[in-house]
Amino acid sequence: MRAVPPVHSRGRRWGVVLAGGDGRRLLPLTRRIAGDDRPKQFCAILGGRTLLEETRSRVRQLLTPARTWTVVTKPHERFYSEEPPESRPSVLLVQPDNRGTAPAIAYSLVRLRELDPEAVVAFFPSDHHFSDEESFRSRVGLAFDVAEHPAGPVVLLGIVPDTPDVGYGWVEPGAPLEFGAGPVFRVRCFWEKPALELASALMQRGCLWNSFVMAGRVTSFLNLMRKALPGLLSAFDSFRRRLCTPLEESAMRELYPTIRPCGFSDEVLTASPEDLAVVSCGDLGWSDLGESNRVLAVLRHKGIRPKWADEWVREWQAAS
Repeated sequence: MRAVPPVHSRGRRWGVVLAGGDGRRLLPLTRRIAGDDRPKQFCAILGGRTLLEETRSRVRQLLTPARTWTVVTKPHERFYSEEPPESRPSVLLVQPDNRGTAPAIAYSLVRLRELDPEAVVAFFPSDHHFSDEESFRSRVGLAFDVAEHPAGPVVLLGIVPDTPDVGYGWVEPGAPLEFGAGPVFRVRCFWEKPALELASALMQRGCLWNSFVMAGRVTSFLNLMRKALPGLLSAFDSFRRRLCTPLEESAMRELYPTIRPCGFSDEVLTASPEDLAVVSCGDLGWSDLGESNRVLAVLRHKGIRPKWADEWVREWQAAS
């Protein structure tokens, strides 16, 4: 475990890049590109850099490397250890294996609480694309501003949809937030991957895709988890004294086999919409690169036609 620098008095903003997923849905494509079974975040799908490198480059425009952690899993070590030295994170949280987004987020939260209990933290998936990174930074800044308010909720970045995609979580905006400036709303309801008929209805009434980029106080995130997954939080709390010490790695090896896989969206966000707010974003050029058609759409938009594209499109169309 790499050492974490001390918290200074100025600034409470932190970032966590989530890079522990297995990328199974996109594995046939990443295998074609890279020649092995690496998850998508460790693959240079859109150009010369991996998606993880691109994500960390994006986050570096918002937060210092010392205040940005990356959560990975031990079985992927051969992939993240390949990254060039200048791209490697200053703090790497290594899970013994992948148990889903909820444990990954819980691990980072309970650890950050030990270092900076008043922290405000943003989470960034490592497999996303934003064509307008300036607007992305502006919206994340707005989410931080709202989350830092004394009554600030956990704030999601919501994307104005152009299709009734059933692969995303959907957020229904409610009343405008009473404080803060910009298109920020209370959340009326949250659906994780609804059926097509419901997704079409949600789109018609102005609901948003959940980008899974979110910001909030550490205490606010922990309260969400305490309400929805108290057992998971208690499990991490039982190892609290070993966090940020040389015993942390062995503690996580002991803990993780006892944890059931669970997702943060479907088990935490859906349980507490009243504790959430959403920033409406219609101009980010966002895509979650979890499926081949989304990857191909981004490549077309960028005017990139890699060598593997033509043969892959033929095989993909034949299979579908």
